[in-house]
Formats: sequence, structure tokens, C-alpha cells
Amino acid sequence: MASITLTINKKRHTVDVDPDMPLLWVIRDVIGYTGTKFGCGRALCGSCTVLIDGEATRSCVTPVDLAAGRTIITIEGLSPDRTHPVQIAWMEEDVPQCGYCQPGMIMAVAALLDRSPNPSENDIEATMAMHLCRCGTYNRIRRAIITAAKTPQPGSGSKGGVR
Repeated sequence: MASITLTINKKRHTVDVDPDMPLLWVIRDVIGYTGTKFGCGRALCGSCTVLIDGEATRSCVTPVDLAAGRTIITIEGLSPDRTHPVQIAWMEEDVPQCGYCQPGMIMAVAALLDRSPNPSENDIEATMAMHLCRCGTYNRIRRAIITAAKTPQPGSGSKGGVR
């Protein structure tokens, strides 16, 4: 066991866990943010995606010690009142059915729009290629990404981007 300090959703948390424990389990079981989901445990489905220093990261295969000292954002911290442009676009385009995969997808799209406010079709395809939706709402997901990219992002002064 080791004492590890994490900054998750702008709050500091010190946890005593095995340094090799996947970040996902620390986020969900130790700290209690349950929006990030377990899907496959092998970084193949994207359900566990969080942002670490602004980069979409699969938390199921990221050892917690690699996240220490970095900024971690989960779906709960993206926008506590669900008004982030990606979340709004998801609702406008009626994307969720079961909703299980949605937090990971939303986090990946937020990272995409931060680095590429006007993503190309190839950018969208590359970002979403390793995200699985068992309900098959891929056409609505693509429309929501395009809708979110057209929406001015908070604090950016321009279209796109997570601020």
C-alpha cells in the first residue's frame, strides 16, 4: 500500500492503495465517483475514459500511481450541472439509450474538441473507433459531435474546445 494524492474534479484526495491498482477502481470504489464505468477491463471499449491532463485516458488500465500529481476529470467533473456543450449535444441528438457507454464517449469527445475545435470526419472517426456502444447509436453520436463542435465552448471565445 502507498499513500497517493490525486486531484479529481478539482478536489484533492489522498488514498492508501496499491500503486498498481487501476485508476478506475480508485475513482469508483475508493473515492466514490461512479459515473466512470467498467466495461471490458482491457482498454477496448472506452467506457472507463477519463481526462488526465486533458487527454482521454482509459482508467481501467492506468495504474493509480501514474495519475498522481496530475489533473483528473471524470464525467461528474466535466460539468456538474450537465451544461457542457457535449452533454447538451448528446441530449439534443437523443444519443443515449441504455447510457452505459456514454460517459466515456462524452469525455473522449470533450478532449477531441479541446485539441481540435473543428474536427474533421477523420478526427471524429479516430476518436470514436475504440468506443463501443452496444445500443448502436453511432449515427446519433456522430451528429452530437458535429453539433457540439458548432457550439461556443465556455470561456473559449471561439467555437469548440473544452475550457
